[in-house]
Amino acid sequence: MADKTLDTLFHETLKDIYYAERQITKNLKKMARAAQDPELKAAFEAHQEETDNQIERLKQVFELIGKRPQGKTCDAIEGIISEAAEVMEEFKDSPAHDAGLLAAAQAVEHYEMSRYGSLKAWAQQLGMDEAVTLLDETLQEETATDEKLTVLAETAVNTAATGSVEAA
Repeated sequence: MADKTLDTLFHETLKDIYYAERQITKNLKKMARAAQDPELKAAFEAHQEETDNQIERLKQVFELIGKRPQGKTCDAIEGIISEAAEVMEEFKDSPAHDAGLLAAAQAVEHYEMSRYGSLKAWAQQLGMDEAVTLLDETLQEETATDEKLTVLAETAVNTAATGSVEAA
């Protein structure tokens, strides 16, 4: 049995988020196509491009630790993606559709922020300065995306979900 060190945990978690990001990039395309609100569609498309860059950064971190980029199934992201698919199906043609999609996207962002925050902290502890910089850049992007989604929810999508322009 291999030693269970912080290095090992870092590598295993890196594989987890690598898998998650690759699944997210596939599903952002579906969510963008499904979104009814043009701003939400644009937000998903912008995050798609951002996610592609984040995957490249993860590959750089793998390189820094001397490992090949490899994912391992992430049950958490599979569950979040499954819930998003359920919303797309069950709320299709409903005023609440985009609110559900946006909520699913924020669940993804919160998961990513948690993972990147832990990886950054561990990289700091392990003295991996270059990895810290790469992981922090992604963490900042994830946080900014979450904030943009919150504004979009509060200013447009949730109001539209009520089915009227003047929500009480």
